Amino acid sequence: MNPLRVLVAGLGNMGRSHALAYASSPAFEIVGLVNRSPVELPPELTHLDIATDFHEALARLKPDLVCIATYSDTHADYAVAAMEAGAHVFVEKPLATTVADANRVADAAARTGRKVVVGYILRHHPSWIRLIEEARGLGGPYVFRLNLNQQSSGPTWEVHRRLMETTSPIVDCGVHYVDVMCQITDARPTEVRGMGLRLSDEVAPDMYNYGHFQVLFEDGSCGWYEAGWGPMMSDTAFFVKDVVSPRGAVSIRMPDSARSDDIDTHTKTSTIRVHRVGQPDQDLNMADEPGHQELCDREQAFVARAIQNDLDLSRHLRDAVRSLAVCLAADESVRSGQPVKL
Repeated sequence: MNPLRVLVAGLGNMGRSHALAYASSPAFEIVGLVNRSPVELPPELTHLDIATDFHEALARLKPDLVCIATYSDTHADYAVAAMEAGAHVFVEKPLATTVADANRVADAAARTGRKVVVGYILRHHPSWIRLIEEARGLGGPYVFRLNLNQQSSGPTWEVHRRLMETTSPIVDCGVHYVDVMCQITDARPTEVRGMGLRLSDEVAPDMYNYGHFQVLFEDGSCGWYEAGWGPMMSDTAFFVKDVVSPRGAVSIRMPDSARSDDIDTHTKTSTIRVHRVGQPDQDLNMADEPGHQELCDREQAFVARAIQNDLDLSRHLRDAVRSLAVCLAADESVRSGQPVKL
């Protein structure tokens, strides 16, 4: 088949990684890049022109696929515009900043027949796939204990502050881990309770850079997720990935040398410990697992397969809307001080 002609919008950390995945794969041909401001590119991309206007580039280049790695508040509008122009879409998480906008994207996909893949990178990670498999094997109900705090400074803190103009940490990062919870339990989330705190004068007065929430599920399972960004965050217990059931637990165990400001730490698992009641613990060594760029390569390979093989992605989109709805309910709970029923 001919390569898929790709327009990449947004050239921050994730956008560059996805662009490198396209550049290294014969399944794709990058026909354009979009970024609102000048940006330094890796050698593999320097031959490409950078446009500043997404809609102009979309109309001019007529791509087969649009990769949307811009800030969250543009995701839904860009995705719908791309589909209405005839393009398939890969969109970074979160899918949108409201449930209504997320549903608008899903409706556009159904109406146009275009494929939409949401950037849930952990779905393509062999270690996380194994963790979900082992947890499901134990059987529920479950306790989920998950967090990802980032001691960010310098340029990374600047990116986090920009993200927080529209999206809180528990929404931006939380959708990954709520998606993992939902894959393990299969039960419907029913209620969310959230709390948060603004820990820096550099954060907008109506935003918080630390938050956590609890989510209850119809089968009795309960989950906890915590996320904080900024130079004040602790590096102690910043990475907790733990699933507990009546029959035991499955946990990701990181080495003491792991740091919260290392992007590979966010996806690498090092060791998965399977604890079964009354049996010796089993440690699954994940030392050969993929790094961040290889995960992006795998994710985009899935995008190519979904388009070329006409895969049914309706469940994928429903799951993305559901996990986003939970995290947005958590944000609502933080702001209102009240539990939110789903």
